Amino acid sequence: MVREILIWPDPVLKQKAKPVAKVDDSTRTLVKDMFETMYSAEGVGLAAPQIGVLQRVIVLDTTHSQPELKPVAMINPEIIAMEGDTTYNEGCLSIPGEAADVDRAAVVTVKFLDPDGQEQTLRCDGLLSIAVQHETDHLNGTVFVDHISSLKREFIRKRMKRLKTSREREASAPASP
Repeated sequence: MVREILIWPDPVLKQKAKPVAKVDDSTRTLVKDMFETMYSAEGVGLAAPQIGVLQRVIVLDTTHSQPELKPVAMINPEIIAMEGDTTYNEGCLSIPGEAADVDRAAVVTVKFLDPDGQEQTLRCDGLLSIAVQHETDHLNGTVFVDHISSLKREFIRKRMKRLKTSREREASAPASP
């Protein structure tokens, strides 16, 4: 099921997500919904808080730029190692139409549970490394604009508030006969 993606500065996006205590069918349903939502929005990553669920779950698919990889769901991801530095022009499904250069680690190693509850460790580089860092930021109540200048962040905040107001107006408008 495709779920609604929250638009920043929605206060839910500033909250820390809680660890998943037990991977079960409800977790797997959440993962499925997150993939459907991410693909519907043409994204490469999505964190559960972006759909209003404060659980430590992310989904990623960077196969368009890294065809050797597979889509991956990470439950309770924890970055355990970081190497090198890179800058990437990031966007976000919760901040549509905006992008900014963000400094990140070039390579990360992440430990997580898969949808079967099995512990996995994955070394990530390229876009997958960026996406893992971006989505785990969401789990900690951080969005990419928290990494940029306050002036640019305020400019983007005002545009997102206008977008949200516009969407709310459209949603409450009576349907045409």
